[in-house]
Amino acid sequence: QVQLVESGGGLVQPGGSLRLSCAASGSIASINAMGWYRQAPGKQRELVARITIGGSTNYADSVKGRFTISIDNGKNTVYLQMNSLEPEDTAVYYCNADLWVAAGALVRKGDYWGQGTQVTVSS
Repeated sequence: QVQLVESGGGLVQPGGSLRLSCAASGSIASINAMGWYRQAPGKQRELVARITIGGSTNYADSVKGRFTISIDNGKNTVYLQMNSLEPEDTAVYYCNADLWVAAGALVRKGDYWGQGTQVTVSS
C-alpha cells in the first residue's frame, strides 16, 4: 500500500557531501513525519534526523551542524543533505515515514521503512 524509495547513497571521501532522497508513494492520506535512521555493522539502528510535516526537526548530536533534513510536502519526499562526512558516518541509511494510509473509507496509522541505501565514507 505504501512504498518508500531511497536514492543518493554511495562512496565519498572524508569531508565530502551526499544528498539522500526518499519518495513515499501509495495510498497515503497524510504524512505526520519522515526521518532517516542509520545502522553501521555491529551497531543498533539509530535516529539521524526527523522532520514533521509542519517543519519541526530533530537531529542526532553527532550530525548537528553537518546534516540538514528537509521535506517536500507536495512530492511526499524527504531529503538529507550530508556535508563534512566522516568515516564514522558509514552505514546503511534507512528512510522512515509515520503516516496515515487510506483504506477504503477509513484511514489507519502506519509506520513504514525503505529498503536502505549504503553510505560509505572512505579515502
